[in-house]
Amino acid sequence: MSLIHPTALVDPAAELDSSVSVGPYTVIGPNVKVGAGTTIGAHCVIEGHTTIGRDNRIFQFNSLGAVPQDKKYAGEPCELVIGDRNTVREFCTFNIGSPGDRAVTQVGDDNWIMAYVHLAHDCVVGNHTIFANNSQLAGHVVVDDWVILGGFTVVHQFVRVGAHAMTAMCSLLFADLPPFVMCQGQPAQARSMNFEGLRRRGFSPERIAAVKSMHKALYREDLKLEQSVERIRALTEKTPEAAPDVAMMLDFLGQVSPQRGIVR
Repeated sequence: MSLIHPTALVDPAAELDSSVSVGPYTVIGPNVKVGAGTTIGAHCVIEGHTTIGRDNRIFQFNSLGAVPQDKKYAGEPCELVIGDRNTVREFCTFNIGSPGDRAVTQVGDDNWIMAYVHLAHDCVVGNHTIFANNSQLAGHVVVDDWVILGGFTVVHQFVRVGAHAMTAMCSLLFADLPPFVMCQGQPAQARSMNFEGLRRRGFSPERIAAVKSMHKALYREDLKLEQSVERIRALTEKTPEAAPDVAMMLDFLGQVSPQRGIVR
């Protein structure tokens, strides 16, 4: 209890590991669980059915676990689940899920989330992502691993952002952003692939060459999406080392809604 500031209001029913620290004037509700080593700054409100893992660093003035901004919500016990080793900077708002979908808003591990980020209900964020200041996710958005969202990026509801993708500052996503793609604009348009990010993550020259071929099939040869898929599928035979990358791209493209499409 010495790690909990005397001005903090922690409900007796909340489950906090003995190593959790809580800053001044923070309010923690009865259905909150917090894992070992997590630090919670001053003036935070953590409520709802919220589970927070180990070794997270939550800075001051955050609102986590509030009810969704969804008129259909009627008090159902939906959840917010946050993994391990995440950094959440100031003034972020993460809502719980809604009963019309998964009923869970989920954040993975090792994410770096900067100030004023909003995660609406039923969003799913993977691992090792970076969300720059004021990135805003509407409901039901899925962001895969290693994604970087530039400052003031806005993502429309039900949009998916593929692994290793990256947005420039002030990008507006109305369509799905495939893996590896870098985009910019309002609405966003594909500019290149995230080659420098892949090099930093240890991708071999052969895998990067396969990503270049996928970019060419999607954006440089004036093909329909179905034709691009066939061209990408053939890369597995040419570059067996890139088979997991090709499979990830094909899986992503196979789930794209015809109404929404991909960022072009």
